[in-house]
This record gives sequence, C-alpha cells and structure tokens, in this order.
Amino acid sequence: MHSGRVSRDSRSRSPHKGSRCSQVPDPLRGLTAKGNAILRAKVRRIANQLERFVGRPRQRRVLPPPLDILMATILSQHTNDKNSHRAYTDLRKAFPTWQRLGDASLRDIEAAIRVGGMAHQKARRIRHILRDIRKRYGAYDLAALREIGSKDVLTELVGLNGVGVKTAACVLLFSLGRDIFPVDVHVHRLCIRLGMVPATASAEETFEAMSPLVPRGKAYSLHTNLIRFGRTVCRPRDPKCRECPLFGECTYKGRATVLRPPRGRSAVTHDFMLLDNVT
Repeated sequence: MHSGRVSRDSRSRSPHKGSRCSQVPDPLRGLTAKGNAILRAKVRRIANQLERFVGRPRQRRVLPPPLDILMATILSQHTNDKNSHRAYTDLRKAFPTWQRLGDASLRDIEAAIRVGGMAHQKARRIRHILRDIRKRYGAYDLAALREIGSKDVLTELVGLNGVGVKTAACVLLFSLGRDIFPVDVHVHRLCIRLGMVPATASAEETFEAMSPLVPRGKAYSLHTNLIRFGRTVCRPRDPKCRECPLFGECTYKGRATVLRPPRGRSAVTHDFMLLDNVT
C-alpha cells in the first residue's frame, strides 16, 4: 500500500493527483469566482429543498466493512436495488467468508448471484478484484483503508482491477463514512437536468465537478435524496414535472411548461437503498 502512514482526512473533497479521476477534465474549469459562488448556492438550495420534500436521510452509526460495500456496489450495477440485495444476500449465504468466495469457482459464483443479472461479467469482476486485494494486502480485507485519507483511498480502490470511480466513492461514503458524493446513473441525470453540471459532462466529470460544490456534511443526504427523487419524480422517462419542487432550478429542455406546485412532502415509495442495507 503506502510506505508511510497517511493521516485520515475525512474532509477530502477532491480526487488524489495520482488517481484515474485526476485525468478527467473538470467541466466547470474556467468559471469565475462569482460563477462558482452562484453554483455553490444553487447546489445548497437543491440539497435543502430535497430534504424538505423527500426528508432528511439518517446514515446508520455502525457502517459495514469496506469489502462488503465494494462487493455490494459491484452487484448493484445494471439492476435495481432489490434484485442486487437478493444477489448479495445469496452470495453471502453461499460464501459466508471472503476467503471461501476467493477460493470458489467462477461457475459457483455465477450461480450465487444470478438473480442480479449479468452474472458472468460480475462473477469475473468479483474474482479479479478479490485476487487483486489478496495480492496487494495479503488478505481478503480492506480495513487498512480506514487509516488513510479519502484521496488516497480513492487512488487505492480505482487501482484495483475492475473498480471505477463511482464504486470507490460508494465505499468511501457508505463504509468509511467520508463526506464524498458518489455519482450513479440517477445522480448523473439529475445533476445535468438541474443545471449543476453541463449537459455534456460524463459521470466521472460530474463527480469531479460536484466535489467542491456539495455543502460540507451534505454528501450522504444529497446523494440519497437525488436517487429517491430520480426514482419517483425526476424519472428517466415521463418525469413528473408538475409535481417537482425543483422546477425553478431545472434546465431540462424536455420539462413540462406548466407547473402545479407540490403539496407538502412527497410520499416516497421507492426508498430502498442497497448500500444502506448491507449487513
């Protein structure tokens, strides 16, 4: 890992210079100080309005180990949270320890996670990542990440075979409790629609751009609420623009032109979050 101990920095807000994300251009580069201040104020308004409309999510006090969240995040890709939770539960029943999973055949891993979809691809990634972790750390364990700063954790994780920036950021937020803002498909879509990043920004560019914009201490709340809001109101197709409390912030060209103001808080029904339910 690192030759010397790096102090833990739970307030790290941007990627490490040596990380893959540092090679991604910042889509907001060139903004004036006034422009940055306006954008920060916009993001703060959106975060606060979502807490009023959706609710203020509370992160549990005892968080799962980093390797648990890493595996769950891999299983969450290209499926919904309920199916990925079933896949993760089935995987842990079949292989109660990461050692047993590391020794398992590709066929057995596939069988255990089939309910989550893309079983062959995910099984290969899981096996590659576990082998990489064992080689790098000497065990199937990422507990050492708790002792280093967020920038260095990001560098370590994206250095693993098959781990991207979003997955690494999820480990930082949902396992290590760091104030880091992951960008998944829902978050990416809403950041663009709400004008927080340019319409041409990729997911990794959005992560880079949003890191200094999210109010301190609000990464978990904003990430969680954007996902819930994206499932219920600002949906990929047929968004409920007439029920949207963020209509005034929206820059989406396909939005409805007539707004009926929402009444009170939303009745959120799609609030199950896989990474909040990893045990």
